[in-house]
Amino acid sequence: MLKTRFLNNDLNQFKLNPFLLILFFLISPLFLLAETKLIILGSGTPNPDPERYGSGYAVVVNEKAYIVDFGPGIVRRISAMSPTWGGDYPSMELDKIDIAFLTHIHSDHSGALADLVLTPWIMGRAVPLNLFGPIGLEAMSENITKAYIEDINYRLYGSQPANKLGFTSSVTEILKDGLIYKDENIEVIAFKNAHGDFEHSFGFLFITKDKRILFSGDTAVSKNLKKYGKNLDILVHEVFSSETFVNKTKDWQIYHQAHHTSSIDLGIIANELKPKKLVLSHILFWGAKEESLLSDVRQNFAGETIIAKDLLVIKSVSYTHLTLPTTPYV
Repeated sequence: MLKTRFLNNDLNQFKLNPFLLILFFLISPLFLLAETKLIILGSGTPNPDPERYGSGYAVVVNEKAYIVDFGPGIVRRISAMSPTWGGDYPSMELDKIDIAFLTHIHSDHSGALADLVLTPWIMGRAVPLNLFGPIGLEAMSENITKAYIEDINYRLYGSQPANKLGFTSSVTEILKDGLIYKDENIEVIAFKNAHGDFEHSFGFLFITKDKRILFSGDTAVSKNLKKYGKNLDILVHEVFSSETFVNKTKDWQIYHQAHHTSSIDLGIIANELKPKKLVLSHILFWGAKEESLLSDVRQNFAGETIIAKDLLVIKSVSYTHLTLPTTPYV
């Protein structure tokens, strides 16, 4: 990890050695560029909380953004992080968004697919959208094209400038655990989780040069997640409140126990896996306070625990180029 604070002796060394000072300023942008960042785009659930959009995340490395889940509103959250709309991340310009991974096709995770297909194209994306996800994603993508064919044809053959590739999609459906994607920045491993009787549901392990980030997807306690969750820098895990779970009717209690993870159980999981950062997302509060969930987790896990909020950026290097020391990030 790159140090962000310098002792007086370090500063004196820079003063005495101009070569080291020049070298620092030359290579520091490269460290900033290469550092993997996790952006919370949406931390919500099927419940329409106006402060928490549908499930969605971006893993950003080397100025490339990889989207994980695309629940309702996510494209607008992506845009909010771009310089065009006042954000700090050029990789989040919509015309650069061309790859996304889907944990499962429940609507709170996939409801923005039409927006993800069409809006970046309208904004200038000239390559197909690469999609990776469970069985059903290809049909969903094809049906979106059919549903919007009049709009697509109007843009293609009317007076509006438009290219002929940006609205298309290349879909890879995941059939089993294992490596599903690899490029110069990242490896992505998919694994089946335990989302009740919903068979085609996955978690993802993202591996970059400096991070191991695991997304649980929607899941109850999962042995498979524990198998892939070793040596994590960040564990992003769904959760429901143990405190207010008791207020649910019996049928809903049965459902949630089979499909999701309680805040008490998540603390036990985190204590076993010991990630450097635990991020609680896709949170079913049911009226509980944030501190209640944190207290539940801390009964068993003493590590750093973060309540996800939309547009939160999580990274480890805590400085801005040419500024020493800098404002720390989460």
